[in-house]
Amino acid sequence: MTPPEAVLTGSKSQIAYDWIRQRIAAHEYGPGYRLVLGAIAADLQMSVVPVREAIRRLEAERLVTFEKNVGARVSVVDEAEYIHTMQTLSLVEGFATRLAAPHISSDDLARAAEINDRMRALLDDFDAYRYTQLNQQFHQVLFDRCPNPHILDLVGRGWSRLAGLRDTSFALIPGRPHHSVDEHDRILALIGDGADPLEIEMTTRDHRLRTLDAFLDARHPDSPLAPTTTEGR
Repeated sequence: MTPPEAVLTGSKSQIAYDWIRQRIAAHEYGPGYRLVLGAIAADLQMSVVPVREAIRRLEAERLVTFEKNVGARVSVVDEAEYIHTMQTLSLVEGFATRLAAPHISSDDLARAAEINDRMRALLDDFDAYRYTQLNQQFHQVLFDRCPNPHILDLVGRGWSRLAGLRDTSFALIPGRPHHSVDEHDRILALIGDGADPLEIEMTTRDHRLRTLDAFLDARHPDSPLAPTTTEGR
């Protein structure tokens, strides 16, 4: 039987995890920020033990790194890692949505449309953190119906890797969210109309890659990088 104090520690660890993770996602704790366990524990009015456990979870998700003689820091953005993750996620999420499409109900489509409406409502007074949360919820409604658990696992890992940079990317490309919600409408229409599964897959894939293209254009405006979307091929 699990001792009561272990349950309490686990609960406090979850509280610390959620608290730190939210601040990383909101960029209150930006890349390179030093996470002082004692100070965090004092803010949360708990011991250092559950905070240390929370930090270990965040390290496993690559949101936090440990440096010798320094301690825990919020991971510095690795542009190459972001590019590779977005490219990979476009493939696995596109295929997951393709496989899920026949299993998506009218209630699922209505829920996804409602989430997209909430995303559209944020555009005039943009909140990158909230927008990102809703964006993941939108896509999850669709790919959750994928019958292949291995692909779902890969999609989940991709989203986890993006956690440290997603809000930054949207802040850097302020025009992208407007296009993104329109592309969501297109994906929903294709699924609702029973479109060819390949078209659903490619549209979902290109939706992800357009965000990557916009990110690269913003970071390297003078670079002659070729677009990564499949449109026009």
